[in-house]
Parts: sequence; structure tokens; C-alpha cells
Amino acid sequence: MPTTSTDYERIDLRTSTEIKTLISRAASLSGVSLSAFLVSAAQERAKQIVSDSETLNLSSRDWDAFFNALDNTETARPKLQTAADEYLNWRQVQQP
Repeated sequence: MPTTSTDYERIDLRTSTEIKTLISRAASLSGVSLSAFLVSAAQERAKQIVSDSETLNLSSRDWDAFFNALDNTETARPKLQTAADEYLNWRQVQQP
């Protein structure tokens, strides 16, 4: 029977007594170990930062300007138009 091996890396950090006490208290209140709490909190924050840096959020005005620029190009860009159409279709499906 094959076994799955997971490699783990170690992270060492230093902090003040006050911060460690606060984090330990939060971990205890959450019912998890200090290590599990730190890994979970760091992972959640890391995902948010990566998502924020990889997502483009436009205001309605900027969105309209973007599509106007697409519509008013001198050179046809069928792949870009297809992507925009697919996004609009996807967005309509997402809205209740």
C-alpha cells in the first residue's frame, strides 16, 4: 500500500512576550495549538494578499472606459473581444 509523504518546513520567529501571550490566548480560545493558529492565520492573510495583488477591481466608470477603449480600437482584436464577452456572460450567471 503506497504511503503519502508530506514535507514540512520550519519557520522560526521571535516576538515580544506581550505578542506571544496575545497569540497564545487567541489560539487557546480557538481550541487549537499555537503552531496551528499561527499557520492558519498566516496562510489566510497570505492568500488574501496574493488574491488582492492578482485581482483587478475597477469602478463602474473605469469599467466603462475599459470597454469603450476595446470598442473603439482601430485594429480588430477577436481574442480580446471573446474574453470580454465570456466575462460578461459569466458575470450575468453569477448575479442572482
